[in-house]
Amino acid sequence: MSIKGAIFDFDGTLFDSMSIWETVASDYLASFGYNPKKDLSKTLKTMSLMQSAAYLKENYGLPLSVPEIIDGVNQIVEDYYFYHVMPKDHVIALLTALQNKGIKMCIATALNLEQAKAALKRCDMLHYFDTIFTCNEVGHGKDEPYIFELACQAMGFDQSETAVFEDGYHGAKTAKDAGFYVVGVYDRYEKRTAELKDLADVYLDSFFNAQKLLHI
Repeated sequence: MSIKGAIFDFDGTLFDSMSIWETVASDYLASFGYNPKKDLSKTLKTMSLMQSAAYLKENYGLPLSVPEIIDGVNQIVEDYYFYHVMPKDHVIALLTALQNKGIKMCIATALNLEQAKAALKRCDMLHYFDTIFTCNEVGHGKDEPYIFELACQAMGFDQSETAVFEDGYHGAKTAKDAGFYVVGVYDRYEKRTAELKDLADVYLDSFFNAQKLLHI
């Protein structure tokens, strides 16, 4: 892999963090003594946070307003990123190798900026990245290439000189269609792993042999 820049997704790529999005609603209900349904995460998957809060209030009879439920859920998520989430195994070795080779790195994520920064600081990883771009701040999701193109421009390279590391099929496809070199990363919560493997220029089952597979 001959590149000058690398753009990393956060959840499921750099950090083993996708579990929080599967369990946060259940954990929130359990904190009030409610017994959540087993398929709750699947039910809420396509809903916005406001819709999800309204669903919890209506279906579980929570004696709270929708804004109060949102605040409670957000507090669980914030606590997770500030104090608990950990990086993927062996990813720091890859970041060090890329940095030693002079490859610039940044992050493009749908996660809240302060939560991402908190996790990176706690794990002594912030120094690897020049910038963190969030979908919220740039005003575009990963169904559009804007966040990847903005990150690429900030590093001063063309798409063909930049690798995008993604565990999610949708983000990877957007990057691939925009002309980026795509490195697929395995995560147990991604449902379209086979499609991601077919799409990616290189696919990593783990970061253990990443330097060898990427020829770094």
